[in-house]
Amino acid sequence: MNLPPTIALDGPASSGKTTVAHAIAQQYGYFLVDTGAFYRAVALAALRTGVPIVESDTLVALAEQLQIETLPADGTDGHFYRLRLNGEDVTAALRSPEVEAIVSQVAAVRGVREVLNATFRRLATQYARVIMVGRDIGTVVLPEAALKIYLDASPAVRAERRQKQFGDSDAQGVQQALLQRDQRDSQRETAPLRLAEDAHLIHTDQLDLPSVIAHVQGLITAWQVRHAQP
Repeated sequence: MNLPPTIALDGPASSGKTTVAHAIAQQYGYFLVDTGAFYRAVALAALRTGVPIVESDTLVALAEQLQIETLPADGTDGHFYRLRLNGEDVTAALRSPEVEAIVSQVAAVRGVREVLNATFRRLATQYARVIMVGRDIGTVVLPEAALKIYLDASPAVRAERRQKQFGDSDAQGVQQALLQRDQRDSQRETAPLRLAEDAHLIHTDQLDLPSVIAHVQGLITAWQVRHAQP
């Protein structure tokens, strides 16, 4: 089947990127890479080893030593992939409040991003078809991706989704945390969150999950038509 070999799926926190990417990966046989999980793995390792995240050189050295591996999962246990850190399955630990509190700071360190970007690019060439999820995939990691998609939604809608996902009862607190995360991600000096010029923008406020997936399927079909063999 003629399919785009690489799909870059970017967007802010809780915009539905990973859920949509998993559905597309399952349907079309893509290997799913959630780049945010790798930054969470570095944050987790820093917490476990006591490496201060404010010491960027030490943090980069730690990132260089880590063995991070991502594996497919069917989503039945709520996880769309498994992530191993130095051989240990740390998938569940990646969403701990402690990791959540520092992952943006870890992701803002240029050297850490350079280390992980090399891993992401290697994965993009290692598999026949890759769908990669993040905030700078289409702009920095894979600027030549065959298909670029940017999912967006209002802070209120994203906060509601996050509440349902994690069972948090503090709606105002969740939305405020998302706004702060958006600000950090979009204003950081290195690889800020932004829409690639050639990305397809999908606003999902008024769309349910099947509708978003159908929209992405339509973009894949359009790509197939444009690249059909004569």
